Amino acid sequence: MNSTMNMMTEKDLTEDLLSSEKHLISSYSTGITESSCQNLRNVLVNNLKSSEDEQYKIFDAMKQKGWYPTKDAQDSEVQQVKTDATNLSRDIR
Repeated sequence: MNSTMNMMTEKDLTEDLLSSEKHLISSYSTGITESSCQNLRNVLVNNLKSSEDEQYKIFDAMKQKGWYPTKDAQDSEVQQVKTDATNLSRDIR
């Protein structure tokens, strides 16, 4: 078997890294909501913020290389999401 067939491309590695950061973010979020120890919660919150920052850097790099295409939302779509979030927040209080 040709060893080059097993090599991951830069895109593959970056996609894997992005997926790992997303998984970390999810795990930290779960840990925060399930922890009763304030010191542990503080550590997890700091780690969450760090992972969010890293995830965005990876996403942005992928976007710049055309590996993660996105489209901008129209102003009306943004306003609708804001309205929905406000209503949901009000309803659960």
